[in-house]
Parts: sequence; structure tokens; C-alpha cells
Amino acid sequence: MEFAGRSALITGAASGIGAAVALWLDAHGISRLILVDQDEQGMAQLALRAEVLRHVGDVADPDFWESVAPSLVGLDHAVLNAGIADGCPIVELGFAEWKRMLAVNLDGAFLGLRSALRGMTASGDPRGRSAVLTSSVAGVKPVAGTAAYGSSKAAVAHLARIAAAEQAQAGIRINAVAPGRVDTPIWTRTAHFQQMEQDLGSREAALAVLAGETTPLGRFASAEEMAGQIGFLLSDAAWNITGTVLVSDGGYSL
Repeated sequence: MEFAGRSALITGAASGIGAAVALWLDAHGISRLILVDQDEQGMAQLALRAEVLRHVGDVADPDFWESVAPSLVGLDHAVLNAGIADGCPIVELGFAEWKRMLAVNLDGAFLGLRSALRGMTASGDPRGRSAVLTSSVAGVKPVAGTAAYGSSKAAVAHLARIAAAEQAQAGIRINAVAPGRVDTPIWTRTAHFQQMEQDLGSREAALAVLAGETTPLGRFASAEEMAGQIGFLLSDAAWNITGTVLVSDGGYSL
């Protein structure tokens, strides 16, 4: 579980799970972090001891990844985590919103993974290198009102499996995580959550109600808990795990 002398790419690194992964890897000795997000200020606020390279841009833009590519040569690990969430019934879902969700969540994961794999295989023996893609329990369990989000995250999980099959002989492991409810801005910034927060009088009350409604274990996971699980999948301790989708949802999908 030590990462001294290694490098890692993290997308969606300015907040939530991405920021927590950056801090977790930093605490476990990572030497170099390549952070990607549209929120430059959020990335700058992370207190990190490792060498840090920050790229500000749209993960769904192929030209952006061309500019990032030189910094990924010899990359050891990647966490493809950038994503957005929203939802409504299919009959109300506009095609532009459908395309926007798939562009960030799926196209961004594909472009980031492709760039990371090219960097991993461009220099030296790639054995021991690894990647984790952030899917969602909504990509495992059909959830009403999540057609675009759930479809994109189901595709991300399958993308991880396909990449694992392609890269196994090279010694590169690729897995996905499928979180349930996690206390991160991707949920707490939604209009639904903000309305609940207003109605119930506090953020904590809204979290407690949602957890009670959707999570048999009774609470949301923290970003730090998810970061530890992702860190394990990246680490040598998980050397025999590839092509797996780790569902971490407090029992929501049961």
C-alpha cells in the first residue's frame, strides 16, 4: 500500500472522491500527481507534499488530452473519476442533456483511460501499473430518473472490464468502483438535495433522511472511505484483482 517513486493521474481531482484520492495517495507516499479538473482553484487548495502537475480542462475534449499526454509518459496509476450527475424521467429528458451527461461521464472516461494507457505503455515495463474508473451503483441497479447518468455509468463499468481484458497480458490491472450514496458535491449540489436541506433545516438532516431511505447500512459513505477502497485497488496488495467492479453502496443494490 505504499506508492513511493510512483506517479498517478486523477481526473475530477478538485473535490469529492477525486480530491480524497489525491490526499490518500499523498499520505501513502506517491511521488508525482497529475491532477485534472475544470476547477483550478479547487485543485490549488489541496495541501499535497508530492510533486503536482495540474491540468485545467474538459475531460470530454480530445484536444485537451493531447495537451496532457506528454506528462503521462511512464505513468503508474490512473483514477478516471470526473463525472456529473442529474436526473429526470426519460419522457422529460432532452437530447442535449443526454449527450452532455454521456460526454463527460463516458467520453471523458474513455479519453482519459486511453491517454493513461498510452502513457503507461510508452516507457518501461508496464507490469504493476493500474487504473480505477468511477462507475456508480446506478450503473448496476436500474434507478428511475437516472437514464443518462445510469447508462453512462453502466458503460464506464463495462469499459473497465474490456480494458482489463485487453491489458492483462501486459500486466496492467484495471478495475471500477460503483459507489452508492457518498457525501460529495455531486449529490449535495443537486437541486433535489438542496431542497431537502432547506425543508429539513440542515445538511446533516438531509443526509440522514436520504441514507435512511436508500442505504440499508444507514449512512452515506465519506469520500475518504471511497478513496481508501480505490487506493487498495490501485495498490500491489490487489495484484490479483482485475476486471472487477467493486460495488460499495451500503447495501442499496440488494
